[in-house]
Amino acid sequence: MKSDQELFLRTPVKKAVLRMAIPTVISSLVLVIYNMADTFFVGQTNDACQVAAVSLTNAVFVMYMAVANLIGIGGSAVISILLGQKEEKRAKEASAFCFYSALAVGLVAAVAILLGMDPLLRILGSTPDTWEFSRDYLFYIAVGAPFILLANAFGHVVRGEGAASASMLGGMIGTVANIILDPIFILTLDMGTAGAAIATVLGNVFGCVYYIYYLTRKSPLLSMHPRYLASCGRIARRVVSIGIPAGINSALMSISTVLLNNALVPYGDTAVAAMGIVTKVYMFIVFVHMGITNGIQPLLGYCHGAGAAKRFGSILRFSGALTVVCGTLLSGFYIAFAPGVVRVFIDDAQVIEYGAAMLVATSLAGPVLGLLFLTINSLQAMDRPVPATLLSLFRQGVFFIPLLFVLGRLFGLNGINFTQTTADYLAIVIALFLLVRALRQQRAVLAAQEA
Repeated sequence: MKSDQELFLRTPVKKAVLRMAIPTVISSLVLVIYNMADTFFVGQTNDACQVAAVSLTNAVFVMYMAVANLIGIGGSAVISILLGQKEEKRAKEASAFCFYSALAVGLVAAVAILLGMDPLLRILGSTPDTWEFSRDYLFYIAVGAPFILLANAFGHVVRGEGAASASMLGGMIGTVANIILDPIFILTLDMGTAGAAIATVLGNVFGCVYYIYYLTRKSPLLSMHPRYLASCGRIARRVVSIGIPAGINSALMSISTVLLNNALVPYGDTAVAAMGIVTKVYMFIVFVHMGITNGIQPLLGYCHGAGAAKRFGSILRFSGALTVVCGTLLSGFYIAFAPGVVRVFIDDAQVIEYGAAMLVATSLAGPVLGLLFLTINSLQAMDRPVPATLLSLFRQGVFFIPLLFVLGRLFGLNGINFTQTTADYLAIVIALFLLVRALRQQRAVLAAQEA
């Protein structure tokens, strides 16, 4: 525990934040590249229908991420809090629960999707031109559900003990495998969307193998041994309650993606393909923000568990400034070079025209979006799941879904393009209000304890 105390409590704030955030940002970007690889290599077929099919079925992958985030981010937060309280056995119980629950949910998801494939494709917005492509992709993504959930959940869980580098390595192994396999299956073997899905699943299988190796041979404080499941009931409830905000945020992103794609169907498959590319590209900014804020969450959780409020505040301020700087640089690049960014994925004039306008509109919230994720992760680290959950509901549910219909009805395609940015700014205002209130309450509690 000495090394953990050194990192969590005594390492200078900037150094501690960067040590945790940089590997986590890399891990997050690895996941984005992982997800973008399918779209990129399918786009090399110059078939907008295949690109649209991957975009339509991406909602299922995002739903997987919702469950992985619920289990993984919830587990990471609980583990870091428990380690701050010197509860090492209970930290092992939390990691074992995360391992087996990810596998179990993955198996249930696989069976449910395979049994309900055709109705699900209709809900996702598949058209006659995209149906077979979508079905091919979804079949293999369903089969690989247990591996996808386990690999992505443990990308978060291992950071709970400060192992940001292990998280990064596990993600990179899967991504490198996917990038190598994608052109082989999609282009060389001419398997199209099915090949993209197979490459994605195999990449996650390799990631799972690494995390199992890490848990059994390398981890000093985590375990996947079944014996720790016997008394993990209370830990399980805590993991789920803290992880719900992250899960809800991703789940609502999946639902929003389905509704967004359905709203775009009247504008044609090219509009759906364009938004699919923009969504993947914009995730680069989103995941930089999430990488920074997820990376520092164990630091915040440990500080909260140890009662180190001053250090908690210093980490929060530096991380907030870091997200604004990174978000501003990336958003500026996207806005300045929007057509070229879309052209990287597909050489189709109409898709590029649609996509450039969509990317500019979506990127306008990029500079400050990190403050929303920072607030959600800070509230989770302070063991305040209710306000964190409300924030997740506001962004993609309370704001995005109604705005999609209202702005689309009033301003057509242009209104649809600005829906996410409008929802983001409204959610950020509420986030800052909730964060300030939570910090005041935290200081009041610590002052009462000291008195």
